[in-house]
Amino acid sequence: MTALPETFIKKMTALMGKDEARAFFATYDQDRALGLRVNPLKIKPQQLRARSGFHLQPIPFCSNGFYYQEEDAPGKHPYHQAGLYYIQEPSAMFVADTLAPQPDERVLDLCAAPGGKSTQLAARMANSGLLIANEPYSKRAKALSENIERMGITNAVVTNEMPERLADYFPGYFDKVLVDAPCSGEGMFRKDPEAATYWSPAHVAECAALQEHILEHAYMMLRAEGTLVYSTCTFAPEEDERMIHVLLKKHPDLELLPIEKYAGVSDGRPQWADDDQTLTKTARLWPHLLRGEGHFVAKLRKHGSASSRKQKKAVPAKENTLNDYRTFEAQTLREKLAGTFDWIGHQLFLLPTACPDLGKLKVIRTGLHLGEQKKNRFEPNHALALALRSDQFQNRYALSATDQLWNSYLRGETLPLTRTLKGWTVVTIDGYPLGWGKAASGQLKNSYPKGLRRRGLK
Repeated sequence: MTALPETFIKKMTALMGKDEARAFFATYDQDRALGLRVNPLKIKPQQLRARSGFHLQPIPFCSNGFYYQEEDAPGKHPYHQAGLYYIQEPSAMFVADTLAPQPDERVLDLCAAPGGKSTQLAARMANSGLLIANEPYSKRAKALSENIERMGITNAVVTNEMPERLADYFPGYFDKVLVDAPCSGEGMFRKDPEAATYWSPAHVAECAALQEHILEHAYMMLRAEGTLVYSTCTFAPEEDERMIHVLLKKHPDLELLPIEKYAGVSDGRPQWADDDQTLTKTARLWPHLLRGEGHFVAKLRKHGSASSRKQKKAVPAKENTLNDYRTFEAQTLREKLAGTFDWIGHQLFLLPTACPDLGKLKVIRTGLHLGEQKKNRFEPNHALALALRSDQFQNRYALSATDQLWNSYLRGETLPLTRTLKGWTVVTIDGYPLGWGKAASGQLKNSYPKGLRRRGLK
């Protein structure tokens, strides 16, 4: 059994009662549930089930989610590097589906790293509209950006800002906001036993204070009639029901919306927050009632007016600055890309639809990173390979998951050519883009990013 703090055991027993607490604590003697979520921007669930050979069982509260077995090792499969799925704790998959963003909306994921919920939101948006995926801590923001890239997301802007800075810039701007708040992580004790060593009632109180601060700025950025989803991976009422109870009292224009519950998802517990019966509309995912580590979710609508500021449109790059890119495009792609192009230094991006001018915000990624302008030539970025379908490229080098040559590619090795190719070539795994190579002199020079090569199997 995971070693749990004695204070935590006493607290949960007092809250739940001895019988339910016994069932709850029994889950810590069980193996945790392992999950992956299929990326519908690239592949359909039934296709992955047929091709991967994994032992997949549907997660009943996420349409694209599956339980897998440890022996499947999906993180070591090339389909992972191709962005066909995201390895994610099962109960966490319930959150983005609750927000249910639509194509062409403006959506904010305020605490987004490492990217599980952001990539799920972008997939639901069908890569259209605008998704701001924000992470205040720079190292985590980089990991978020890499996952956005791997999953072929093109409508996301990754920012590295504090909530108050974004709120100054985007008052009343977003149709939908997700706050998957930093929390005391009680739902992670089984997954990460070390997390239990950091737990204390004082830490819970610190998290609650931070969450209240974050929610206030999230509220400021939500437009009138916009939707806010708040979630945590903790069981603490101070961070869950009581947090929403306080928010509703502070902002009477917020309405708590009911969340559809099924497959073991249960109501929030009003008795833990002044017996506020509206809190039955919130959702609890408990490890003793379903296969998952645990989550709390609340969904709210803002009926009041929202102050806003007029956003400047991003200034597109002039077409005459794109000459080398257009030459590359004509030689490499089967179709011309359209939209708003933007130079950031020597790096070229294709911006999300209706992307505003981002001013002096600290931006890590702006839409689709196309590549870099070098002296008299344009070199493509890894993101461009992962964002398009294989039939959108002129040159393709086909690898199969049944042949270990894919592992040589992921290690950065040169590959042999069995047919005549010249120039930039997309390397595919069973028809799904994996990265770039450049064909010359009878071989394919490897362009898989050096920073990712350590992830290939040895």
